[in-house]
Amino acid sequence: MSSLNNVFYFQNGIGLLANVFLLLLYIFIILCHRPKPMDLISCQLTFSHTAMLLTGGVVWVTDIFESLNFQNDIKCKTSFYISRVMRGLSICITCLLSVFQAVTISPSTSFLANFKLKLKKYIIYAFFYIWSLNLSFNSYLISYVGGFTNVSKTNQMKVTKSCSIFPTNYIIKALNLTVTTSIDVFLVGVMLTTSAYMVLILFRHQRQHKYLHSLSHPRSSPEKKATQTILLLVTFFVVMYWVDFIISSTAVLLWMYNPVILSVQKLVMNVYPTITPLVQISSDNRIFNILKNIRSK
Repeated sequence: MSSLNNVFYFQNGIGLLANVFLLLLYIFIILCHRPKPMDLISCQLTFSHTAMLLTGGVVWVTDIFESLNFQNDIKCKTSFYISRVMRGLSICITCLLSVFQAVTISPSTSFLANFKLKLKKYIIYAFFYIWSLNLSFNSYLISYVGGFTNVSKTNQMKVTKSCSIFPTNYIIKALNLTVTTSIDVFLVGVMLTTSAYMVLILFRHQRQHKYLHSLSHPRSSPEKKATQTILLLVTFFVVMYWVDFIISSTAVLLWMYNPVILSVQKLVMNVYPTITPLVQISSDNRIFNILKNIRSK
């Protein structure tokens, strides 16, 4: 158990450092340069991942507010609400990023090409709806979590040493799970569809221009690099998200959690927010140019 916690803390530390570093760079790009719509999306995704790692995951409430002079119930509800909102933002913004990339690289003859000129305007509206939806949709969940009191009397499911999930009617739990699953399935389906569409476009583009690339230059083309980045992020997100979802849904329906399951689920949950900034940093040449300019000055 202690070894799992050590791995989790190491993973959490790497993820926080990478996300904070990337968040500061995106803020610098947005304030000091001409930001692209992609920068605005990536900045919000990085912010949500930073908050996710700080709050410790989806369900778990860390002791980050231990020194604050608030009631334990308020600390539990606050951390739970923030973590749920950031989790929802992560999947929504990842889906938005995938859709935006599909529209950006779509051919001029396609239906999606009609939205290219209005992307920035649509993105602002999308941010508003995404934040509003997640802030309002997750507000009802606050009543289901609170300070841990006595399991033998209240049948609470303890998720940390001081916080627990309150028991609810089975029909309400099934209804909540159905709604959440439906939304997640829809968003993941959109991501997979747009990612497959992008891979198809880039593959066709690469075949059309294969004679322009000399065999003496084995470097990866920008199209191939973009395809690999998209596939890597989508693969990590889909696999890790659904593993986490299966574990958490099973635990809630069976009303059974134990420390080992929590530790494993936290590791799975934090893979995507930890890997994403590392992939983004390695694939964005502007970041290296900014660092070079800062170092030269």
